Amino acid sequence: MKTIGTAVIPMLAALALPAAAQTYPEKTVRLIVPFAPAGGTDIMARSLAQRMTESTGRQFVVENRAGGNAIIGTEAVAKAAPDGYTLLFTTNIFTINPWLFPDAPFNVERDFAPVSLAGSTPNLLAVHPSIPVKTVKQLVALARSQPGKLTIAAAGRGTPSHLAAELLRQSGNIDLLVVHYKGTGASLNDVVGGQVAMSFGTLAGLAPLVKAGRLRALAVSSGKRSAALPDVPAVGETLPGFEVITWYGLFAPAGTPGSAITRLHAEIVKALASPDMKQRLASQGFQPEGNTPEQFVEIIRRDLARWQKVIATANIRGE
Repeated sequence: MKTIGTAVIPMLAALALPAAAQTYPEKTVRLIVPFAPAGGTDIMARSLAQRMTESTGRQFVVENRAGGNAIIGTEAVAKAAPDGYTLLFTTNIFTINPWLFPDAPFNVERDFAPVSLAGSTPNLLAVHPSIPVKTVKQLVALARSQPGKLTIAAAGRGTPSHLAAELLRQSGNIDLLVVHYKGTGASLNDVVGGQVAMSFGTLAGLAPLVKAGRLRALAVSSGKRSAALPDVPAVGETLPGFEVITWYGLFAPAGTPGSAITRLHAEIVKALASPDMKQRLASQGFQPEGNTPEQFVEIIRRDLARWQKVIATANIRGE
């Protein structure tokens, strides 16, 4: 893969392409979601598609193309006509996959034009109530006293929960035993059942279990505390520099006219600013974003560098 720094130049250059002559959009726009229906990405994509349809008078239709750790759907957009009518709505798996699957049939830096970061959500680090820790500091101390014995669940190799677990191991200089599952449901069931000590998971998935007393919240993975759980500290308060969020963003194929990128960005910002959209996303644990394409490029560049280091240090390989 190209080195970070020079490789993002094509992404930035794509933002400066001349405006197309026609008024965009003139027909139905497809939003490819590279995951199965009903997940967080699908929920946010459909919410945005509905508002953008109402605003533009053109249909924005979500199409789920799951499989291959999001590679199948992502490839479909990379190879689509760069006319603004086939878009990708995905997560930060976009910046993880290049290091897990270096032979993927596309290059995330060369083949896509970032439009906007639409939203984000921190993960929550939660433990089974039987684990005698209430803070990250206590967790680190316990793990150091029992190297390799404390278990942490991951929803599959290379998933955000797995990488958050690896970053916790590296940041805390602790030896945790990562237990891999094929999906979030199975991993969460074993943490709730006490077969595994802890896991990172979405706020929407874990917060109800914490409130019910079935899990104990230790910390959120964002750089600062979450408004949804203001009494729960951030991991970074104990382990400086620790930050893992799941973000959701919109991309077009590289070469898409600048006029289309500009219109799409404006429509996303407008949709995210509406009170009902804010309320809808907040109820799912999402924080609306709506940054500029240039700002989105910087986030992508930062994440690529971070996950390259974490994945190389942990020697993780894609499945």
